Amino acid sequence: MKIDAINTHILRVLSDDGRVSNIDLAERVGLSPSACLRRVQELERSGVITGYRAVVNPLKIGRGFTAYITVGLNDHTKASQEAFERAISRSPEVRECHNITGSVEYLLRVEVEDLAAYKVFHTEILGTLPQVHAITSYVVMGSPKDERA
Repeated sequence: MKIDAINTHILRVLSDDGRVSNIDLAERVGLSPSACLRRVQELERSGVITGYRAVVNPLKIGRGFTAYITVGLNDHTKASQEAFERAISRSPEVRECHNITGSVEYLLRVEVEDLAAYKVFHTEILGTLPQVHAITSYVVMGSPKDERA
């Protein structure tokens, strides 16, 4: 699938507002509604657009504490990584898990109610995993730019 300037514009508009109507989208990108719909459907079919989501305010659902955590493993085997990933996938506090390069293996984004809840997660969940060797926490104090959706 070719990503030309029009497709790039469509993707930008949909990233900002996934609920925009096809008529409004077409007008904003300078296409007829039918041509715009064909392009969006092709972007979906080809896997460029993988889905649409609601962006939820974590404060409104009792998850006002966010931390990024780097995790180093004891063992650098595929089995150890898979076991860690399985355990993390069962933790609703973990909103993102990324296998990264560098001095540690993983970067997590964790959302919980408050510092006390984070301590429980850190000590009783993450800290008990046998694969975990090192944990470093970075508490989010503010997010002046956040384009995740």
